[in-house]
Amino acid sequence: MPEPAIEGALFDLDGTVYLGDDLIPGADHVVERLRSDGVDVAFLSNKAIDRRSVFSTKLTDLGVPADEASVVNSASITANYLANVHPDDAIFVVGEPPLSEELAERGLQLTDDPDETDVLLASMDRGFDYATLTDALHAMDDDTAFLATNPDRTCPVADGEIPDCAAMVGAIEGATGQDLDRVLGKPSQTTVDAAAELLGVPLERCLMVGDRIETDILMGNRAGMTTVLVMSGVTDRDQLATADTQPDYVVESIADLDEVLWP
Repeated sequence: MPEPAIEGALFDLDGTVYLGDDLIPGADHVVERLRSDGVDVAFLSNKAIDRRSVFSTKLTDLGVPADEASVVNSASITANYLANVHPDDAIFVVGEPPLSEELAERGLQLTDDPDETDVLLASMDRGFDYATLTDALHAMDDDTAFLATNPDRTCPVADGEIPDCAAMVGAIEGATGQDLDRVLGKPSQTTVDAAAELLGVPLERCLMVGDRIETDILMGNRAGMTTVLVMSGVTDRDQLATADTQPDYVVESIADLDEVLWP
């Protein structure tokens, strides 16, 4: 294993552990071996359109046993942030029902009225349309906090990619002339702090394994983690060659992680 000895491993999900509804071959064996070596394994996704229980159930059904407590996503991270920083503010959500459910369960105040909005929260929304954009325009004023769950431009799926949160953010920024105040998911410090709490071991003794340089690898590098880029998701070799951020290791897929961990 890399030095210092690895005590924790944090895996991105889409494009890293699975692609669409299919497990990336070898993912189950790598996770099983890490656990058998006493490494704490957790999962971190920027995807806010599902609840953590959906991720844990999907992993388990694909042969990677996981409970909800071992999974964090940008929706849960955002809910924690809002509960601490905007506990009494009215939040207008551009996003899908699982995100709103996560916020409501934390006792946060949600609104459908643009005129009542204190916080405009943007996320991936497959129902995003002109009416939604108009509401966002009307919700924004000089005092409105403009937040996003994650910065991803696209989300990897089995047959390619689909627009992610950054597409909604770009439309809202274009219509309102307002820039984002904060992003809560990877690679933010907010998510670094959530990862540290989730793993419970020093991050410099942890792996960060993911397929996206500007989120997974950037966050891991900032946190002092050992970073591993898998080429099974959105990043290709040309992008890797020209990227300002570079991982510690590059492997074709999670199945090849044994080249890093057990050479």
